[in-house]
Amino acid sequence: MVTHVQAEERGDERGALLSFLEEQRGGIRRALLGLTEEQAASRPSASELSLSGLLKHVAEVEQTWLAWARGEAPAVKRDESNWHECFRLTGEETVRSQLAYWEKVAAETEAFIRSVPSLDDTFPLPDAPWFPPEGRVSMRWLMLHLIRETARHAGHADIIRESLDGKTAFELVAVERETSSG
Repeated sequence: MVTHVQAEERGDERGALLSFLEEQRGGIRRALLGLTEEQAASRPSASELSLSGLLKHVAEVEQTWLAWARGEAPAVKRDESNWHECFRLTGEETVRSQLAYWEKVAAETEAFIRSVPSLDDTFPLPDAPWFPPEGRVSMRWLMLHLIRETARHAGHADIIRESLDGKTAFELVAVERETSSG
């Protein structure tokens, strides 16, 4: 744990889940602090992952799950023909534009989760080979999945950033604090 998640108000399960998700988002955002577009797009390990690609991926995944929970189509339809584009910036996309997009998605996620009648409410999973036929998941499951997905990639981001310039997550927390207080 690099940052502390504040305790939720008693009985505020939604607030707790949203706070843990936000803490993991912060890990990815911090990994990008002070980098150029070129550094953020570089792949310093055997993996094809870059920090800007991870940023785009987590924002897109969160938006996709939010859309499914709302009963809507995702903003971007991915299949085998364009899946690779979900892990790299294309066209006019920049780290800054992806951060702004993710901030918008995060606000929509919070508003949606706070508005659903119950975290026990369910929604259907899309038809895909990796989901059970006619499967359904709860809003609670959705939040836990988003936390897990984001945390997994925040760990990747830590490794990539340290490979780029040696900065660790602890150092980046200090940088973030300095820039936000100064």
